[in-house]
Amino acid sequence: MNYELFIARRIIASREHKNSVSSPIIKISILAIAIGIIVMLFSVATGVGLQKKIKEKISGFNGDIQIINFDSNNSRVTVVPISKNQDFYPEFSSVPNVKKVQVFATKAGIIRTPNEFEGIVLKGVDKDYNWSFFKEYLKQGSVPDFSGDLSNEVLMSVKTASRLRLGVGDEFYTFFVKNDPNKAPNSRKFVISGIYDSGFEEFDETLMIGDIRHIQRINKWPEDQVGGFELFIHDFDQLRETGFQVYETIDPSLNAYTTAEKFPAIYEWLALFDTNIVVIIGIMILIAGINMITALLVLILERTQMIGILKALGNHNWSIRKIFLYNASFLIAKGLFWGNLIGLGLLLSQKYFGIIRLNPETYYVNQAPVYIGIPALIYINLGTLLLCLLMLIVPSYIVSKISPVKAIKFD
Repeated sequence: MNYELFIARRIIASREHKNSVSSPIIKISILAIAIGIIVMLFSVATGVGLQKKIKEKISGFNGDIQIINFDSNNSRVTVVPISKNQDFYPEFSSVPNVKKVQVFATKAGIIRTPNEFEGIVLKGVDKDYNWSFFKEYLKQGSVPDFSGDLSNEVLMSVKTASRLRLGVGDEFYTFFVKNDPNKAPNSRKFVISGIYDSGFEEFDETLMIGDIRHIQRINKWPEDQVGGFELFIHDFDQLRETGFQVYETIDPSLNAYTTAEKFPAIYEWLALFDTNIVVIIGIMILIAGINMITALLVLILERTQMIGILKALGNHNWSIRKIFLYNASFLIAKGLFWGNLIGLGLLLSQKYFGIIRLNPETYYVNQAPVYIGIPALIYINLGTLLLCLLMLIVPSYIVSKISPVKAIKFD
């Protein structure tokens, strides 16, 4: 039997302890641990969740890596075409982390209705396009089907559709300016098959998804020429390394860049969340540790006579210190239990009911996304337990300063 653990458990369970002076201080310490865990869980879950959701949306619109022509074009419109006849299409087998390759092309245009007009960027995609991202944010209708003949169906955002007062099934004309300004623009008649709302206003305001064959015909490109390729990868944490591998593999006339390179400001902003999470966790652990130090000192003061008796019976200082450290670990574990129970309950409520709403113009999402993996949960709990116990080792040294004779007489 672990002698120190046995004594610690008896102290925790004793009625005298529950009715003692230290009782409110212990309750405050447990509450501090619980609140600290709740705050840490929320900071990690919302911080990581926001990072993942925004990166997921950027990738959904652009792919994780794009391959385009090596030129000075920095706009969102593809100008110089690329041949589809590439070694990496349709399977990029030379880079294991790449799971899918799909073609695209973009063309700027103006939608004209009897009462309104709106500038848009038509993104042309092929029959091999992965619609899973847009299906997740589809509000009305269905995604277009480009597997047959040339289709006039398009997917439009809620924001654009509301400005133009259009709905599913409505037809409209879009005009595309030619390279020669003296010639009349190209006109195409489209019909809305579905309306989506991703909450990422930078893309929702301008992007419309349609058949790539329209852009090929407007630009007078043959069927085997496209604007570029979008690559999706298995492990997003390897984005930078995969981008280098792709760049080294493709033809020198082509350029490959990741979404982090295309949207550096957004990714730099997201990186700040890591710093915020570390600072919040550090502050919460420090507060919890200070409260536990206070509780430990009060427990030692309250049990001064017991310490004197144990020393008189021959117990050494480290053995007695272990009793109080075990005692403290019980209190920390209790705080962790309630903190996890309440924290995870609140996170699940946010995940399924979206209680906390955000401004999409600022955060690119309309509600706070949450994500916390099992490893992160384990690290938070074990880290809090170990760091708090480490902070208690030095204060527990006060046990060695207590004289058995004075302690037994202590009242």
